[in-house]
Amino acid sequence: MGVLLLVRHGQASFGSDDYDVLSDNGWEQGRVLGRWLAKEGPEPVSVVHGGMRRHRETWEAVAEGAGWTGLPGSPRAEVDEDWAEFDHLAVLARFAEATGAAVDHTADRRAFQEQFEISTAHWAAAGPDGGYPEPYDAFVGRARAALDAAAARPGPTLVVTSGGVIAALAALLVVPDTVAVGPVWARFNTVIANTSVTRVIVGATGARLLTFNEHPHLPRTLVTYR
Repeated sequence: MGVLLLVRHGQASFGSDDYDVLSDNGWEQGRVLGRWLAKEGPEPVSVVHGGMRRHRETWEAVAEGAGWTGLPGSPRAEVDEDWAEFDHLAVLARFAEATGAAVDHTADRRAFQEQFEISTAHWAAAGPDGGYPEPYDAFVGRARAALDAAAARPGPTLVVTSGGVIAALAALLVVPDTVAVGPVWARFNTVIANTSVTRVIVGATGARLLTFNEHPHLPRTLVTYR
């Protein structure tokens, strides 16, 4: 039986010119997770991350914290673009176009979160003809393909990805009914902490969700959600 450790990236740079860069907090969250993994295990045999900068930087921070950087036999990361997050800016833009709602990208974190939740709920319910560049069902299918590919790797396997992807997979594994996945995904997606670990076990009966959103490695001062 294999195990996949799905890690949400560290805190990105909300409100900056380039969101896809870890904040100072994000780098420290990654290093703290690395130290925890080196102590508590399991040490990954395989590592894969999405192609976004925040995914790569999180893995670099984890490897640094764990002491895996540059050591012979240490795990090396491969990139799988299927682990990329959905394009939240495209979702917000399409929601505004479809509904006439105003979307303020300069809003503070709380106001932006409200806009984000309303927009993504519309996206999840819109179906393949909703006019979104990547329909929600296609996003979920991509996430499932990424999970299947990671499950075929020698394990344990550590995956660095984004909260939306992890939430989609957790929802699929808990509620296989695709009609119900959207609302469950929305609930999972709002509570995933940066650098949290979600464990999926893979055996003869397929993939099963073992834990969700573990973050005991983080002191309270380092716990963030966006």
